[in-house]
Amino acid sequence: MLTVIGEALIDEVVRGSGAVETHVGGSPMNVAVGLARLGHAVQFLGRIGQDPYGTLISAHLHGNSVLVPLARVFGTTSVARASLGADHAASYDFDLDWELPGFDPEPNGTHRGLLQATTLLHTGSIASMLQPGCSQVFKAVLVARPHATIAYDPNCRPTIVADVDYARNQAEQFVRLADVVKASDEDLRWLYPALDPLQAARNWLRIGGAADGPAVVVVTMGADGPWAVNAAGETHTKVPPAEVVDTVGAGDSFMAALLSTLVDRELDGAQRREALRSLSAGDLTEILRYAAAAAAVTVSRAGADPPRRADLQLQHQSQHSRQQHQLQQSLPQQNQSRDN
Repeated sequence: MLTVIGEALIDEVVRGSGAVETHVGGSPMNVAVGLARLGHAVQFLGRIGQDPYGTLISAHLHGNSVLVPLARVFGTTSVARASLGADHAASYDFDLDWELPGFDPEPNGTHRGLLQATTLLHTGSIASMLQPGCSQVFKAVLVARPHATIAYDPNCRPTIVADVDYARNQAEQFVRLADVVKASDEDLRWLYPALDPLQAARNWLRIGGAADGPAVVVVTMGADGPWAVNAAGETHTKVPPAEVVDTVGAGDSFMAALLSTLVDRELDGAQRREALRSLSAGDLTEILRYAAAAAAVTVSRAGADPPRRADLQLQHQSQHSRQQHQLQQSLPQQNQSRDN
């Protein structure tokens, strides 16, 4: 069982024309759905209100085979309003409440059983920054870490948490406990304005010293492709070509696919930490390519709509066909050049 803990909300996407589209969203919830669509058993621990938007989120999670063990809470569901610019990138405004009423993951707590069987726990975004819920999330990470791989994505929202010193401190607390960290270059530029994002990622890799801290730190850089650093060195890959509709949920799809391929390689669970730390540069490059392919599928769709395995197989086949076509077109020119 994989576990994702964090916010679920409704994305109200405002396009350049002024048209408003409503999508189920929330970074951690998107990751949970992404993992389920890629064939993994996953449970989502989050706050879902007892209102029509909450009903929409519950239906979306259940429709994607995500387990939802916590009861819905009294009150309204959080909303994120995403405005899309001319470059299709999204800027956000939030109306939200983040806490998990009654959630107690302590060894003797009410919800201790929810974390005992998990081999991987992912969190991040608002859930790791906004009080009072972020303290509950941190406690859950502490409880799960002795037996589970910990994954973290800060997914910073300066419009919600504007204090960069506080946000940096929160992020670093989670990074110290994490095995796999993913951040965008925009996240790192905001958290560390005096540093190149790649240098900030290198610093995170060493944040816990030689024997602790993350095994892998990944930086997504939009169309420039993802970059990663681990004990074997640094690697980078290009992103597959895609017709961009919007970028909503692309980073979450990337994260879900990144974690999915680690689980497929049987690298989840605390007992496999050394194997995770020993990933070769070649293996890490392949992992990045798979995650980038998932993000490319998502940007070609409206809203946070992560791919299934079949979608990624189709994309791979399509890309292979394009490469073969380009090769065939180049052959007559090569032959003509030799003839001359």
